[in-house]
Amino acid sequence: MHANQQSPAAASKQDVDSHRVRTLLILSTLMAFASISTDLYLPALPAMADALHSDPGTLQLTISGYLVGFSLGQLLWGPVSDRHGRRLPVAIGLVLFIVGSAGCAMSGDARTLIGWRALQAVGACASVVISRAMVRDLYSGVRAAQMMSTLMTVMAVAPLIGPSVGGLILHVASWRAIFWVLVAIGIATLVGLYCLPETLSEERRLRAPLGHSLAGYAFLLRNRCVLGYSASVGFFYGGIFAYVAGTPFAYITYYRVSPQHYGVLFAAGIVGIMITNQVNARLVARFGSDRLMHFGAIVAGITGALLAFDAASGWGGLIGLVLPLFLFVSTNGLINANAIAGALGACPERAGAVSALIGAIQYGMGIAGSALIGFFADGTPRPMAHVIALMGIGCWLSTRFLVPHEHIKRSSVDTVA
Repeated sequence: MHANQQSPAAASKQDVDSHRVRTLLILSTLMAFASISTDLYLPALPAMADALHSDPGTLQLTISGYLVGFSLGQLLWGPVSDRHGRRLPVAIGLVLFIVGSAGCAMSGDARTLIGWRALQAVGACASVVISRAMVRDLYSGVRAAQMMSTLMTVMAVAPLIGPSVGGLILHVASWRAIFWVLVAIGIATLVGLYCLPETLSEERRLRAPLGHSLAGYAFLLRNRCVLGYSASVGFFYGGIFAYVAGTPFAYITYYRVSPQHYGVLFAAGIVGIMITNQVNARLVARFGSDRLMHFGAIVAGITGALLAFDAASGWGGLIGLVLPLFLFVSTNGLINANAIAGALGACPERAGAVSALIGAIQYGMGIAGSALIGFFADGTPRPMAHVIALMGIGCWLSTRFLVPHEHIKRSSVDTVA
């Protein structure tokens, strides 16, 4: 055999590795649609307000409208994917995303833009909710949690670089070019989807009418494990969105941090998420996903309470906010992937619906968390800190009392075995 020739086994292994990388890239892109749809155009909001002759408050509704569409749309896509397979609903969602993005690019006023953003969100959420179900189709148990952590690490790059990329586009073109870039991303992903095989075989699909599948959410909410995991990640995301909504004011307005330094502080939290996702992927086989999630929830509750104390007393000044916020946000890597994997594993035959339910609760609580910041605003960081503390403690209580304790013990035993 010549030196440059590979053995059949080596060639087969190379093909498998190549397929895994391709699958990882496609699933990561699908999961990142939630971030790229918003983070990319954030730097353009002032320019958009000027161009559309609208006030900044109205333009902020493009974010709220997107979150509402993203939250509710998931409840439809999950059961559809359980009944019709994964690829077709993702493809339809991508087409809606492309159309919505093009509509945003051509909008002539703020109200029209808000409407197109809602359509864009309904399309984007199909990619996110169904990609999580595809992970459950391909992997189970510890491997599912590891894969979810890896995907979320890759996915975290989007909010890390999104605003910077959006700023660069704005530097060389108008704000409309940002949405045309999203159109191009949607088309490229749609093409890449055809390299990903269908992950839900015909015999595993649900045959009940779609109406029955939608009504199945009541059944899922009666499942204690599904409810516990969903509530845990929901409360945590309520705190995450309170962080996103509250830190610009707390850092820039209250503590006079420059916008550039605010970007550094925000990026530090994303880096923390990436690190804990990698730590989770390495430790989950040893300690079990439920135990790591429980530990993350305890840290989220403690750091939330510490944040509330620091904000109320003024102790530590800016650092008194930055450090507990960094720790709170970083627990995402221990809570999110493990909670999603646990919920999907509790009811694998309805993976699409479970993924949709978790996503709807995530973004529903996110809307609530950001809204509470505005409702209780008093010119200080205290409302943000108190909301995050409430959400962090709620996350811990949900993990402690709704996820059955024997489930945590079994997870640990299974990993040892």
